[in-house]
Amino acid sequence: MRRPVGRVSRRTAVLAGLLAAAVVAAIVGAVLVTVPTGGRAAPCTARKIASWTPDPRLTHAFARYGDDNSRTDDWTGGDGTHSVRLPDGRTLWLFSDTFLDRIQPPPNPKGQPHSWRAKAAGSGPPGLIRNSVIVSGRSGRPYDTLIRRTPAGPAGYFPDPPRSQGAAGAWRWPVAARVEPRAPGAPGSSVHVLRVLLWNRAPGKGPWLFGEPRTTEVATLSLPGLRLEHVTTVGDRTPAADPAARVLYGTAAVPRGRHTYVFGGDAPTDRPAASAYLARVPTGRLADPRAWRYWDGHGWRTDPERAAPVLRSGGRRGVGSAFTVVRDGGTWVLFTMAAAGGGGRGLATVTSYWSCSARGPWHGPNGAITPPRPPDPAGSAERTAVYNPQVHPEFTDRHGLLLSYDVNTLGPPGTAATGAVNDDVSLYRPRFLRVRLTAG
Repeated sequence: MRRPVGRVSRRTAVLAGLLAAAVVAAIVGAVLVTVPTGGRAAPCTARKIASWTPDPRLTHAFARYGDDNSRTDDWTGGDGTHSVRLPDGRTLWLFSDTFLDRIQPPPNPKGQPHSWRAKAAGSGPPGLIRNSVIVSGRSGRPYDTLIRRTPAGPAGYFPDPPRSQGAAGAWRWPVAARVEPRAPGAPGSSVHVLRVLLWNRAPGKGPWLFGEPRTTEVATLSLPGLRLEHVTTVGDRTPAADPAARVLYGTAAVPRGRHTYVFGGDAPTDRPAASAYLARVPTGRLADPRAWRYWDGHGWRTDPERAAPVLRSGGRRGVGSAFTVVRDGGTWVLFTMAAAGGGGRGLATVTSYWSCSARGPWHGPNGAITPPRPPDPAGSAERTAVYNPQVHPEFTDRHGLLLSYDVNTLGPPGTAATGAVNDDVSLYRPRFLRVRLTAG
């Protein structure tokens, strides 16, 4: 943080000047550079967004894959856009709400020059499932969609929670994922599994139009076969009477030393931004609820209800419902939609924070990215929004960090969008940027 910072003899003035310079240098060093102790740990320096450019390669790859009608039970659009690299070199892309079905060439039924989505059989609304997994090679280009095929038709790869859990119509959205050794406490093991963090949500109204938050779960998948073995609840917050107080973890999961640091957020209804929270889990034990520890502002606790924000919302500060965290050298960097979003800016602008520790303090917001987005649908009261920025470290290179963002249309406040995402399929597909960071 920056703070605003007679006559004397010449010698006294020089000494005073030297002392002032030393104090300023100490303050700047304390703010901008913190060198972690021990070994060859990289120094922590302030980070800000230096520049960004669209990265069309993967944007076009997903558009081509979505438009391919060789199958009508695969991905044609979705949001969420988390990724994880598997030991055999494949990359998985984890999507939340996912559209299937057939893509038709323009013009659409409204006479607009857009490719559009239609039911494969030619009637009825296009198919929407709650999640999917896309498989790609090391390049990231998608080539297969993993879903479940049931007697009732295609369904999400991660099945809905059972009714015995107490919420009819609940579903699961996959978020961050990590490859872990199958045997806890054996980081060097050659046998691995994939842990996928899930958000358990239920139908809601008003502020919960897009789902009332319930709790966090962890799915365990075999490798290399990707067979779903089991789903475990961690940090259960369903007893909390107010859904706004239920923190869902997994928007980011960052390995550091012998732990994975798992970030999450609450869902306030009285302010435009959420607060960020933090849990820590020993490597290999994401699926063990007893191993989770939650930061309470002073230490790590076993009780998730004692968790305290590491980045509290208020004023210009705060995080979106989904954000991302990555390590850049010795610095932790967080990307989120801007909290100070008057006039819809919070659904158009990405900003960043930095810290020398996962638990903060987080400095920012710093910089702004206003990514390209399609125009508002013609003749519609809806507006086009961008959201859910996610960094994909697997694809970081000399050109910078690869950051994706999702695109959607929103209806008037408190209502769902109409069929615009089916009238123009480009409105519900991920897009990609290259982001460069600099010190300062």
